[in-house]
Amino acid sequence: MAKNAQRPSEPERRPGASASSEPQPNPVWFKPVMFGFMLLGLIWIIVFYVSQSQLPVASLGSWNIVIGFGIMFVGFLMTTRWR
Repeated sequence: MAKNAQRPSEPERRPGASASSEPQPNPVWFKPVMFGFMLLGLIWIIVFYVSQSQLPVASLGSWNIVIGFGIMFVGFLMTTRWR
């Protein structure tokens, strides 16, 4: 085989582009924040029920349940981006 044999051309790599098409892992803070949102929402709802609607924000009344589920929902949405 000749030393000057043509190699198949490799695709050009742009600076900053990753070598593989696999998604990069999440930052270190992602998992604690994700679970933190889910736990905070759960604690919000538990406090609402245990305090007989006096806490966390008494003026919101039953909307405290919606807020608790909304906070948990943010955590669950983050699970779709977890790698």
